[in-house]
Amino acid sequence: MLKLCYGFKETIMKQGIVIAVILLMAAGMAQAQEAELHGKLDLTWSSKYIWRGFDVFDDHAAIHPTIDLDLFGTGFHFSTEAHRANSSGFENTERWDYTLYYLGCMFPDEIYQTNYRLAYVYYNYPDLSSHTAGTSLLNGSIDLQEVHGVFSWPKILGVEGLVPTYILVKLMPANSDSAVGTNAPGGQTSSGFAHIFMLDYGLPITCPFSGDQRMLNLHSEYIFNDGVSPNGASDVDHDWSNAVFGITTNFDLGNNLSLTPGVYYQSSWDDSVNPEDEYWVSLGATYKF
Repeated sequence: MLKLCYGFKETIMKQGIVIAVILLMAAGMAQAQEAELHGKLDLTWSSKYIWRGFDVFDDHAAIHPTIDLDLFGTGFHFSTEAHRANSSGFENTERWDYTLYYLGCMFPDEIYQTNYRLAYVYYNYPDLSSHTAGTSLLNGSIDLQEVHGVFSWPKILGVEGLVPTYILVKLMPANSDSAVGTNAPGGQTSSGFAHIFMLDYGLPITCPFSGDQRMLNLHSEYIFNDGVSPNGASDVDHDWSNAVFGITTNFDLGNNLSLTPGVYYQSSWDDSVNPEDEYWVSLGATYKF
């Protein structure tokens, strides 16, 4: 009886979220009127796929095709991103991310100007059933859902291009009876929080080969993992898990096409997330429309 009540409440809550999102999008699109649909297509190759400290494909390369749509200037965006291993044997951990998010800005004329992104994400593992509970992570659904808020302060440090960011993540199983749900047979769950602190700096440089002016983007992030994992691991510590440092730059090829190479290093602090430090490189191609 309690289980039925819980399932009923969970269904009502999910339906309420969906209805609220639809109403907000409808209101925004009504205001947009004749605004055009814009977005970007991106294909990124990475020598490793590191997700919040976890080495998802165990040192194997991956590709990440993405489509990101700006929904008629309403502030709402929708993106779909895939994470596919370039080697066999990882089919059950390959994932599609579906994200509905809203971009906004508060206090634009103040030193504490706050740019924000509020998002709902559905993580789908297509080679596993979305509804079957199963008896283990090998044969049951591990679909997840997430809400997060991203808050950036571009003026607060008083240095142009130096931007601190805080991200609050709440990750939950998509189905309470799945292999990673609260009622999972093995007692494993992916429900938890993560706190991510970032510091980015856009360093203007002159290319020594072409003489072109460009931006070198320096990135750092520090993650406190409060029980979050991509596959329902129940032994993830509630602790500082890792730090990531990266450098990227953007090459404009014209006709709305650009290339973005990057190099990254991760210092891993918690063996329950990753027992090894990581190095990887990436190359992304983006077309804006």
